[in-house]
Amino acid sequence: MSISKEDIKKLADLARIEMTEKEIEKLSTEIDDILDYIGQISHFTKASRDEFDENQIRNVMREDESDPEKPDSREELIGEFPEREGDYLKVKKIL
Repeated sequence: MSISKEDIKKLADLARIEMTEKEIEKLSTEIDDILDYIGQISHFTKASRDEFDENQIRNVMREDESDPEKPDSREELIGEFPEREGDYLKVKKIL
């Protein structure tokens, strides 16, 4: 897909941007390159995604489990805080 210099002039006029002929020429080339690249990306279809080995992608997250042998560190953490209000820990106000 290509964009004409007239289209760029029209867009510049709508955006109220003054452009020289040299800038219009340069922008026209750059936009054409961008549109060509987008065209290449659009060819990346589901068929090409299926070519990837599904074993290459794996979940590295672990289940959130507590270790029954370790004592509950929650109370230890709460004990380290300087101020406490009920079950809440008081911290400085941050804006």
